Amino acid sequence: MTIGLLARRFGLSRSTLLYYDSIGLLAPSGRSRANYRRYTEDDARRLEMICMYRQLGLSLSAIARILLSPPDSLREVLEKRLLELGREISQLREQQHVIIRMLNDDTLRDRYPVLDGQSWASLLRAAGLDDEGLVRWHKGFEKLSPLSHQEFLEGLGITGDEIDRIREWSRE
Repeated sequence: MTIGLLARRFGLSRSTLLYYDSIGLLAPSGRSRANYRRYTEDDARRLEMICMYRQLGLSLSAIARILLSPPDSLREVLEKRLLELGREISQLREQQHVIIRMLNDDTLRDRYPVLDGQSWASLLRAAGLDDEGLVRWHKGFEKLSPLSHQEFLEGLGITGDEIDRIREWSRE
C-alpha cells in the first residue's frame, strides 16, 4: 500500500510516516519502480503497535527500544510508564486543590469532581463509619498497601505533615 493509504488507515499525516521512516521507526518494506514507498500488512501491524504505544504516552525513543527488544522487556517499560502516570495524576490533583484554595470558593468542589480529605471523610461517615471506623479503615489501608495509602492521601490534597501523621498512627 502507498504511504497515503497507510496514513489514512491510521488517521496519521503523510509527514508523520515520513518522520517515522527518517528515524528508523517504520521503514517501508519496498519501493515501487517510480521509487514510491510501499508498505505491507506487516508494516501496518508494526504501525498499529506504534500507535498503541503512543496512546500510552510513550516517547518515540521508548517505542523504538520496545520494538527492538525481546517481548519480556515490554513489562518493564509499561510498569515505568504506569508509575509516571501515577505521579502525573497526583500532580494534577494537587494543582486542582491549589486552584480551589487560591480562588477561595468552596462551591467549586460541588461543580468539579475534586475529592479532598473532608469530602472523603464525609463519604465514609455517610457509609456508616464513625471516628473509630475511620481509624480502622486507615490502618487497614496502610497495612494492605502503604504506597497506595500514601498516593491516596496525596491525591486528597492533604499536606505532607498531615499525611505523615495519619500514616504514623495508621501503623500503630
